[in-house]
Amino acid sequence: MNHQGKKKPSPNKKERLRDREATKAEILDAAEEEFAKYGLAGAKIDAIAARTGVTKAMIYYYFKSKDALYQEVFQRLVRELNQMIQQSHLDQLPAEVALKMVIRSAIAYEASHPYRGRLWFHEAIQNQGKYGKLTGWQDSFVFLMGILERGIAEGSFRQVDPFLTTINILGICVFYFDAQENLSYLKPDRQLLSQEMIEKQTQEVINLVLGGVLLYSENSSKV
Repeated sequence: MNHQGKKKPSPNKKERLRDREATKAEILDAAEEEFAKYGLAGAKIDAIAARTGVTKAMIYYYFKSKDALYQEVFQRLVRELNQMIQQSHLDQLPAEVALKMVIRSAIAYEASHPYRGRLWFHEAIQNQGKYGKLTGWQDSFVFLMGILERGIAEGSFRQVDPFLTTINILGICVFYFDAQENLSYLKPDRQLLSQEMIEKQTQEVINLVLGGVLLYSENSSKV
């Protein structure tokens, strides 16, 4: 009597969806690194495929083109930023507290995503912001402007220019990470990406920004 082996059950729809999403996430992680190093113009799909172990054809199956993959890399990071803001409920807090929390979150985000600052740099230089503009990243910028405007209206912030001050705050938060390879030569004894140094930098940024925008800095609350 012939005994046939039991047929392995085919994966259900939920499992297939999970595998699909995991594969897409791996491709996006590798693409993020490749685009951060070379920008859209210099990035190679072959290099992204090599990093992930999937075929070039599979990448095109999920994303259709290099441009589409590039845009999805940006869309993902903007979704994460917007989600982080929405979950923080900062609009329910006093402007001073909200601003401190934004600074902490921005620096922690940069520390956790070392390639993303370079992504924006290449996008500005190579594409003049063409693709970045389509992602809706402006919502995060406008949100930070709103905190400054609210602080001015509450009487806790000076009459700063919210637009320019937002640019300056973001610049302070990201430059430390974008330029750390160069900055490390200035103080080789300091481990700039260590948890201790990042926390110290965070507090320095909070002190600097709040010292500049608070109307009465001696009444500043601790966060």
